[in-house]
Amino acid sequence: MKIDNHFKYIISYKTYFFKYLTVQQFTMRILKSPFSFFTLIHGDTMVLDRWLWLKSRLPSTLNKERLIDLGCGSGAFSINSALRGYNVVGLSYDAKNNYKATQRAKDFSALNCVFYTSDLNELESFSKTKNWLNTFDICINFENIEHMLDDKKLIKNIFDILKPGGRLLITAPSHICSDPGPFSITEDGGHVRRGYSKVEMMELFNLIGFELELQDSCSGFFSQKITRIFGRLSVINSYFAWLVILPFRLLPLVFDPVIRFIFGYKDHSVCFEAIKPRLNSK
Repeated sequence: MKIDNHFKYIISYKTYFFKYLTVQQFTMRILKSPFSFFTLIHGDTMVLDRWLWLKSRLPSTLNKERLIDLGCGSGAFSINSALRGYNVVGLSYDAKNNYKATQRAKDFSALNCVFYTSDLNELESFSKTKNWLNTFDICINFENIEHMLDDKKLIKNIFDILKPGGRLLITAPSHICSDPGPFSITEDGGHVRRGYSKVEMMELFNLIGFELELQDSCSGFFSQKITRIFGRLSVINSYFAWLVILPFRLLPLVFDPVIRFIFGYKDHSVCFEAIKPRLNSK
């Protein structure tokens, strides 16, 4: 590639990055190395927060455990999980996002990562057609359950596709820090409830048969404030919003743990790890 073309791409930032090439493709062409990290900073700061929590619960593997990412979006968590050695399935209702995720997986040679388009309300029937019952070692479901009217059905379907001993890693808005509403009465893409407390999530786990392994939280003071700014600026232009918050992305990583420890500031999301029991108690 000629030098003048590099200047052309840098000057035409929006056109090159977001229309013709993904950030990953640009990085690979310039640096000749797959920087999957960029999939985690495309949107708001909370995406990276959730990945850091997930990574702490997701050790690298050479055993090719199977992982399913329900509500996978454009594939950030799916791809980065695949690069840690997991055989990953991403599931989303959005065909456009799945196409984007598939292209990104190819960019990073994440050949152990595939994507399907299906509504999570149809997970029971879809999993039967794919012979997924009792097949996955890990399921991740991040910031999705608050969009589902029948959250009990979702947790039951997740339980059914996990192997005995399989793990569910799930995050949702805290009932304390979630948006104030109004909440949707239909599944139109908005939140259908305020969020979840530990008691409310435990109620679902106990009803279905999961055992709680860990309760945690993520996305503190600066992450919440920066994400709010990003959301408001995105109404004008999402690329402009991304550029505005870019210089401030280190603030949550450095200062949110300190603010949480000193002032007890509540995180936006509650995070849970639950286990499908290996042994039948009956």
